[in-house]
Amino acid sequence: MNIKYPFDSSIKHHLLIALGLAIWIFVFLYFTEPLDVSEFYEHEKLLYLPLYGSIGGISYLVFLPLQSFIHKKSNGQWLIKHELIFLISFAFLGVIFARLLYLFVVVPNEPNPYPLSYHLTGILLPALLTILPIIIFGRFAFGKYRNKKLEDQKIEIKGEGNYESIRLLINDLICVKSSDNYVEVFYLSNNTLKKSLIRNKLSVIAESFPELLRTHRSYIINPYHFEQWKTEKGKHFLLLSNAIETPISKTYLEATKRTLNIATT
Repeated sequence: MNIKYPFDSSIKHHLLIALGLAIWIFVFLYFTEPLDVSEFYEHEKLLYLPLYGSIGGISYLVFLPLQSFIHKKSNGQWLIKHELIFLISFAFLGVIFARLLYLFVVVPNEPNPYPLSYHLTGILLPALLTILPIIIFGRFAFGKYRNKKLEDQKIEIKGEGNYESIRLLINDLICVKSSDNYVEVFYLSNNTLKKSLIRNKLSVIAESFPELLRTHRSYIINPYHFEQWKTEKGKHFLLLSNAIETPISKTYLEATKRTLNIATT
């Protein structure tokens, strides 16, 4: 349950899943004609079946705020238990909406509508068995695609040892500090500040990643995380995200000013 699950937070992709779900429900009901659908006239099919499709799409979209809340509360991680919560919530709401549509729109004046038990076991649950695989596949595929795309975008800060390296997105890297024969790498992992010690030279890191900015003989920073310029007793400092403060030496002062002006315009 606490195993990571492929997840895509893109609203655009979830809108596509909801649209595909609505179309799939309409097409499935139209051509298979389960139970009472076969009794509809053609104009009734075109009237009611899109409503069932819309219920599927709306039920999916309603829980996107819940999904976003869970994702943020878990520090950007998405686990199997989170996926199950989403799917169960969707199924529960979809069944309620479908039942209400049947009672108040499809057969509002019918003296003998399907009882809840039969409607649930004979129609709604079997329908869910055809719908859920579409949702699971779509969400899993988009999640795997996002993970692969993020992995391709990662940089690798290598150490001199065979097993010393960090792979991360460039925007997760905050700064690198020289420490004798090592460098201290400050970065974000699941929105949490981390620090790793790697055996390498700061000059090697600076040459490998020209998008980083040298501000001091002992520091290079990622301009993406610049928040504030600070001057104290004639000395200059940069305040980066997560309250990290780095000095600026006179050698790199003008170049730092030019770069940050460009980066923050």
